[in-house]
Amino acid sequence: MSIADTQAKAEQLLRTSGILPVVTADSVDEARKLSAALLKGGLTAIELTLRTPAALEALVALKKDLPDIAVGMGTVTTIEQMRRCIELGADFLVTPGTTAELADALAQAPIPAVPGGATPTEFLSLMARGFRVCKLFPASAVGGLTMLKGLAGPMADLKICPTGGITEDTAAEFLSQPNVVCIGGSWMVQKSWLKAGEWDKVEASAAKAAAIVAGVRAG
Repeated sequence: MSIADTQAKAEQLLRTSGILPVVTADSVDEARKLSAALLKGGLTAIELTLRTPAALEALVALKKDLPDIAVGMGTVTTIEQMRRCIELGADFLVTPGTTAELADALAQAPIPAVPGGATPTEFLSLMARGFRVCKLFPASAVGGLTMLKGLAGPMADLKICPTGGITEDTAAEFLSQPNVVCIGGSWMVQKSWLKAGEWDKVEASAAKAAAIVAGVRAG
């Protein structure tokens, strides 16, 4: 499968979801319950970060128990992590930033990858390798909407998933940008809710997020 094929799949997957919850789970049970709540709320994909020891085990469990949710593995920073996530069944990969070595490996990956960048030079380097769907991170810290608007002209073919600092209140404005295919956020998976087992709040927040996507696309 060529990078053009995997990038087309990446765009389709992210566009279908619209909002990509960034999930950091401390246990497999937590990952399962919060992912189920997100799915019930109408969000069809997650970015499960490799920031906890439970992440890879959670990936396996989610692929088995929740086949209707696309599991992207995030915070992928090494080729070894990339390979392991692919072996365990990840649907797609997301990086916070991308070294040249990792970018080369991701370009050959058999599953979609959404490599991260923060500057025009980084995005140009990724585009030279065939990437057309990238993550802007940390979005708010590097200019947010101003950066997205600035990238749109010289990189008209680039589709972006901005992540970092986006909230429920700003989600619609980000989604309305023509070069934004999806946005990442963690407001619907607040740590206090997870610790308290308040999965109903996760579901309700996910439903509001899904409604924001529907509203922007209908308008």
